[in-house]
Amino acid sequence: TVVATVDRGGERWAVPDVMIGTDSHTPMVNGLGVLGWGVGGIEAEAAMLGQPVSMLIPEVIGFRLVGRLPEGATATDLVLTVTELLRRKGVVGKFVEFYGPGLASLALADRATIGNMSPEYGATCAIFPVDEVTLHYLRFTGRSEERVALVEAYMKEQGLFHSPRSPEPVFTDTLTLDLSTVEPSIAGPRRPQDRIKLSEARRSFREALPSLLPAGSASPGKEAAKGSSEGPAALGVWGEGSPASPSARAVMLEDTATVLDHGSVVIAAITSCTNTSNPSVMLAAGLLARKAVERGLERKPWVKTSLAPGSKVVMDYYDRAGLTPYLQRLGFDLVGYGCTTCIGNSGPLPMEISDAIQRRRLVACSVLSGNRNFEGRINSDVRANYLMSPPLVVAFALAGRIDIDLLQEPLGHDPNGVPVFLRDIWPSSAEVEETLQASIQSDMYRKSYGAVFAGDERWNALEVPGGDRFEWSPRSTYVRRPPYFEGMSKENPTAVKEIRGARVIAVLGDSVTTDHISPAGSIKKDSPAGRHLIGQGVALPDFNSYGSRRGNHEVMVRGTFANTRIRNRLAPNTEGGVTTYLPTG
Repeated sequence: TVVATVDRGGERWAVPDVMIGTDSHTPMVNGLGVLGWGVGGIEAEAAMLGQPVSMLIPEVIGFRLVGRLPEGATATDLVLTVTELLRRKGVVGKFVEFYGPGLASLALADRATIGNMSPEYGATCAIFPVDEVTLHYLRFTGRSEERVALVEAYMKEQGLFHSPRSPEPVFTDTLTLDLSTVEPSIAGPRRPQDRIKLSEARRSFREALPSLLPAGSASPGKEAAKGSSEGPAALGVWGEGSPASPSARAVMLEDTATVLDHGSVVIAAITSCTNTSNPSVMLAAGLLARKAVERGLERKPWVKTSLAPGSKVVMDYYDRAGLTPYLQRLGFDLVGYGCTTCIGNSGPLPMEISDAIQRRRLVACSVLSGNRNFEGRINSDVRANYLMSPPLVVAFALAGRIDIDLLQEPLGHDPNGVPVFLRDIWPSSAEVEETLQASIQSDMYRKSYGAVFAGDERWNALEVPGGDRFEWSPRSTYVRRPPYFEGMSKENPTAVKEIRGARVIAVLGDSVTTDHISPAGSIKKDSPAGRHLIGQGVALPDFNSYGSRRGNHEVMVRGTFANTRIRNRLAPNTEGGVTTYLPTG
């Protein structure tokens, strides 16, 4: 609402809206000018019970924006650049506030995209001021004129409304970005802050390859992960060349696994809240798909593709723009809404692809429009994960490999053997804006969210137990009553027992994330958690993910250090949840 209204002492008060959420990407709301950030479950429950959220007064870092994005650059390229700069600056535990003349050129969806990745650059939140862009968004998405008028009047009265004449605030520290310098970019292969210019994708992957190989693998030679681009008749290890080539057709149709090599893209996912709620980049992906299909291009057959928008409105404007069939033609079918591949819910790869990767110890890649690419998170068969804009996800699905210079090499060839380059099918900003204006209407938001709390038939058919306390089910494998507080006295302990005989279980390197300690992705059959679920009568297809079973301590205890890519220095040349038992060794 941006401005909330509360009753105090019989009077009606207006106050700035504030939000905390249990999702780490709650700061997306900062794009609206609403102060919000992600908290843990205990903090959230305390707030729901009326307890205050306590915190130290944070440092506030000002991020000044000037200029405007150049042709060909997207909001995703911008947020990856911002992530790189703020990680370098060091903003952990701090607030970031954007200001400057460049704000006027950023749509609210672009601002929300930047706020969304606050956890990736370490800030508690990254807030934008309320301005005319905010008011336009509120009107367009179905807020009443009365609400919009209240937001405008209150913010102006409090001196919180931003305009070109507003004085620049005073911050703890500042940094500046000229938006005109933002370039097409990707980030990876392990961390969101490791931005790579699109033109340097090939070089970057080859440099990273030795560190990405499975434990105990020999380092590749100079020619490793080197694709072929010799012309329409050529067929290298990647299977490039004219689709009309008999040898190409034989390889593509009969044994796709034989063309896999280091750098092959096996997952291409338009997914995650970061980009899939942003119409400009989503429409750019659809327009690129249409142009690719019209030129006769197809995705490579070893690439698993999916489309998971962050809002139901996306499919409405795709349909209205006539772009849905083109995305489906390239395999980007709707699989659901919200978190999928980004949280490890990509699902298994085709058996022949998975077997080839494991047998030949390949470094396969994923490309996704998400916000997190930590190792082991996306898929257990994939060792290199790259974040990028939705249209680039489509482009890499067509190319089929990550070690390619998309600015110089063709994505593929049309039916006549003519090379097709990214520049030939990349939609201009004018095309995107024209499509946006023609296909997105305010009634879409009212239709999708006007009855958002009503639920569908399946939701309304669920049996709801009575009573004022949760009924724990001993049979549930998702939500179990934790035993840690049973028998605990309400009185403070008089003494804390010393810990004696403790031994080190893991010695880890740098950039250890919560994903290494407690993964959110898929549960392997032969893991301790997998064996426990089988013992509880859960079939393998119903395992779901660690993230979905966070309410079951029996699963989560067994999932500690279960990341398939973790390398414990106590157990050299191994990967996964392995250690050396001390003191026996």
